[in-house]
Amino acid sequence: MTEVDGNSARFGGLFLQCGVDESGIGIWDLDLSTGDLFWSDATRRLFDVPLHEAVSLELFLSKLAPDDRERTRTALQRTIEGGSKFDFQYCIGEQSGGSHWVRARGGLVRNADGAPARVCGVVLDIDDQKQLEAALRARESHLHSILETIPDAMIVIDEHGIMQRFSSAAERLFGLPESEAIGLNVNTLMPEPDRGRHDGYLQRYKSSGERHIIGIGRIVTGKRRDGSTFPMHLSVGEMNAGGERYFTGFVRDLTEHQKTQAKLQELQSELFHVSRLSAMGEMASALAHELSQPLAAISNYMKGSRRLLESNGTPDIPRVEMALDRAAEQALRAGQIIRRLRDFVSRRESEKRVESLAKLVEEAGALGLSGAREQNVMLRFQLDPDCDRVLVDRVQIQQVLVNLFRNALEAMADSPRRELVAASTHASDDMIEISVMDTGHGFSDTTAGNLFQTFFTTKETGMGVGLSISRSIVEAHGGRMWAETNESGGATFRLTLPAAPDEGLPDVA
Repeated sequence: MTEVDGNSARFGGLFLQCGVDESGIGIWDLDLSTGDLFWSDATRRLFDVPLHEAVSLELFLSKLAPDDRERTRTALQRTIEGGSKFDFQYCIGEQSGGSHWVRARGGLVRNADGAPARVCGVVLDIDDQKQLEAALRARESHLHSILETIPDAMIVIDEHGIMQRFSSAAERLFGLPESEAIGLNVNTLMPEPDRGRHDGYLQRYKSSGERHIIGIGRIVTGKRRDGSTFPMHLSVGEMNAGGERYFTGFVRDLTEHQKTQAKLQELQSELFHVSRLSAMGEMASALAHELSQPLAAISNYMKGSRRLLESNGTPDIPRVEMALDRAAEQALRAGQIIRRLRDFVSRRESEKRVESLAKLVEEAGALGLSGAREQNVMLRFQLDPDCDRVLVDRVQIQQVLVNLFRNALEAMADSPRRELVAASTHASDDMIEISVMDTGHGFSDTTAGNLFQTFFTTKETGMGVGLSISRSIVEAHGGRMWAETNESGGATFRLTLPAAPDEGLPDVA
């Protein structure tokens, strides 16, 4: 290399160093043979060292916090011995109150023979980065504190349904610690048939983008770690981060709400019952008044006819015939009164539609099973997803299910073991069987023959019409209803309903 070339290289190096200094990036170089340390002007400014002050490795270490000094010595030694990268972050001037953050990076340079010659690198000002990280941590901590204190449970899942976040409220609600929940599929928290269908819902949404629940709250059934179920309100939001899709669900336990609603409905039912009794009393009074006239007339005409027939001489046949005709007219009048009453109180033809059996059981359970948790009743829904479509009057069948659920809870009030199971299965090609099993006191063989008789009851305050009406509703749907004693000594009520084609009801996810 000529002298001109050498001068050009030195001038080029100086210009490069000046450009790097002006950009705020410092340069450092540690000569391993002499121990001399070189700092560029930018490096001196970052470490608060005057331009006229000599620098050394000891000076560099003195600028560090005590805990960082030994770690830095160890890291330098590893770089020299093994060639590993040197990368440390330091808070400079922390004791003086004017602290700022820097990042020192470097690597090993070897001689031609491969021996370590020097360690050199750059120093970067990362104060803005650290302030941003601190702000993000503060914001995340604030958000975390909010999510941990709100009463609603929060669950975050990825697009495959795997749980990523599980709040403390969720731990309390589902009885599952976060350490076990993270990594599990969220369908673990669902009873059948929702558990078996959930992954399909996610896949369908990924392929079609059609929303059924996102952004719209709905009431569903949750499943705790112990297998018990409970009604809950679920709201789901969606977000995208780093090209990945995540769903956040907020869950509110509706057990107490449903219990309150059940009490209100019970009070309302009592008011309706009193109102019906009053109306029946008025109707009975009016009916007695209306029927008394034609019945009295029939009696008088028949007595008059008898006297005419028993009178001496030839009976007055025309008068007898007239009296009998009048009696017949009054009998027809009495029949018309009864028919008008029957038409007045008769129920219109029920409106049958294709319904989801799981949804019927879920909604009926939310009402009929309120208070089950407080009674330590283990609830299990074993519903076959392959027989979920039924052709029924929704209100009537829910009335039957609510009645069976409430009867089961009352039957288990004093039982040491309290377990209620609602299940469904195929009875035949066109019928589906539903069973409600409890572990209560059951019933005797004598009682079994009268269970569905009107006004027969085993309850002290019962009216004996619930099961009779329930069986009438089921039979009006073309099914049948019966009861049997199960292995635990409790009662199992079974009923059949007509199945409906799958295409009769769209998915309700």
